Amino acid sequence: MINVSGLSKRYGTHLAVKDVNFNIEKGEVIGFLGPNGAGKSTIMNILTGYLSMTQGKVEIDGFDIVEFPEQAKRRIGYLPEIPPLYTDMKVREYLNFIYDLKKVKFPKKPHIDEVLRLVGIDNVANRLIKNLSKGYRQRVGFAQALIGNPDVLILDEPTVGLDPKQIIEIRNLIGRLGKNHTIILSSHILSEIQAVCKRVIIINRGEIIADDTAENLAHRLSDNKTLLARIVCNEEDMLATLKTVKGVKSVTSLGQMESGSYDFVIEPMDGNDIRADIFDRVVSRGKKLLALNDNRLSLEQVFLRLTDMDTKEAKELLGSETVAETNTEEEEEV
Repeated sequence: MINVSGLSKRYGTHLAVKDVNFNIEKGEVIGFLGPNGAGKSTIMNILTGYLSMTQGKVEIDGFDIVEFPEQAKRRIGYLPEIPPLYTDMKVREYLNFIYDLKKVKFPKKPHIDEVLRLVGIDNVANRLIKNLSKGYRQRVGFAQALIGNPDVLILDEPTVGLDPKQIIEIRNLIGRLGKNHTIILSSHILSEIQAVCKRVIIINRGEIIADDTAENLAHRLSDNKTLLARIVCNEEDMLATLKTVKGVKSVTSLGQMESGSYDFVIEPMDGNDIRADIFDRVVSRGKKLLALNDNRLSLEQVFLRLTDMDTKEAKELLGSETVAETNTEEEEEV
């Protein structure tokens, strides 16, 4: 659905995006992460056709964004960090305007009614946008992105400034939209990315340093592969029991943490997933397993660790192809 190859963007002598390559398949929901100034917004604006690229190629559903801009842009819905709303318009009036602007071919009223219903703003369709709450304005922003039923949705910080309830509502909306659309989601709220995205792309200093699932990245970066189990049991008996589970290398008790329960650190052999076997063994002994967690890094810890490193070091740590050699002049300009 989206193919990006050799993408670079230069502002004067500053190389903001450097030789970026990635592919996104139809129906994927991708988290696009990076610290401020890393090049995320630049790449997203190039994908939408808003910015030109210095070099490289971007294809949307097979259409080159430079050679066939109208066909490519028709397949994209974009929600920038600040939704492009005309606040003196009513909601339906604004969506009618967007419909005409995009030259949509669907029957107007049924299509707009469907979009209003999908994002949950049909009850405010005849209200002025300036009188809506921030959460509802954000939904109107979603609605304009959905006009024309684009295959691709690009969402830049869609929950910034919202309260916890509104964030959950928008997150659920993204989950529903992800069933029928390819989505690129940029956010600094990493728990949000982890909740809705199957894959994450991390960019730093204009280069992609990671492209994988959050789970795989955590596994590859975590030095500690142990499990932490909290079990209601007799400490010595459970120590002996856990050591007999196939795939267990070692077991250590951390002592009593709650009344009648003990915490155990369980180290698997060769990184094996032994969670199901641990659960089965504890239950077969008639004991209560209150918690079983691994000690892998969270997405936030993965992000901080990778973006604190030199780009080349991060790529080498993940086993990625090392950074291509560049000429001295370009390195100085970066």
